[in-house]
Amino acid sequence: MKRILTLLVGFVLAFALATEYPLRATDALGRTVTLEAEPQRIVVMLPSATETLCAIGACDKIVATDSFSNWPEEVQDKPKAGGLYDPNIELIASLKPDLVITSRFGKLTETLEQIGITAYAVNTETFEDIFKTARELGQLVNREAQAEALIARIQRDVFALESVAAKAGAKPTVYYEIDATPYTVGPGSFIHTLIEKAGGENIIPAELGLFPKISPELVVAKDPEVIVLGDAPFGVTRASLAERPGWAELKALRNGRVCELTRDQTDLIHRPGPRVAEGLKVLIGCLHPDLDLE
Repeated sequence: MKRILTLLVGFVLAFALATEYPLRATDALGRTVTLEAEPQRIVVMLPSATETLCAIGACDKIVATDSFSNWPEEVQDKPKAGGLYDPNIELIASLKPDLVITSRFGKLTETLEQIGITAYAVNTETFEDIFKTARELGQLVNREAQAEALIARIQRDVFALESVAAKAGAKPTVYYEIDATPYTVGPGSFIHTLIEKAGGENIIPAELGLFPKISPELVVAKDPEVIVLGDAPFGVTRASLAERPGWAELKALRNGRVCELTRDQTDLIHRPGPRVAEGLKVLIGCLHPDLDLE
């Protein structure tokens, strides 16, 4: 009886959240996007959106992705349409998509609009954008109930891990490097939020923005206790950090607290999507290696 009631509640919820078409929705660029019917041929131009669409049961609608989308496994053999800043417009047009998911950054949305292809831009900068984007995509593809279930799962998993991280007590200061320019993450960005939830304190001040380019001297002045290398898959190592002027004497280097991430780990952390809790788990391991996360 309990199982029957559960199934019935799920059915009612799905029916109540069913998208009605024509649908008019406002995207991250403030554009009103109209969908006459449920999209069946979607091109996705950012990995986090690819992962979110698949997580809400719309993977079968995807006919192509950006060049970086590699999860879940079923998207790996999809045609690759380049990136946000170097898209293969000819390929996208040839696939006759009824919807292209883009970012608010770059000119791709404008280009597609000019050639009559429906595009919807999302914003994926903050932690809350993870949930906002999931709801938007769920509405666009008639998977609203699945999107709400995904959001609930992410929030539950993140809360559980955050509770474990809180047991560490001390909060080490952290420098997170995206690339060796160096680019990093500032307050308000989703990676900054993950650092906080992992029990760390980001050294970057808010006035520098969400994803600022900084001077190496700032890191020296802040002297972080932990350094996390999101650019380790591209050859940046503890040894190469030590060659930067003044960096060899940083607490993180002297105490062996440099976390060199793998490519799979950076995918988890850098993609604000359904696997964000797994990325949080990686960061907790970097900041508090003695905690039991199993």
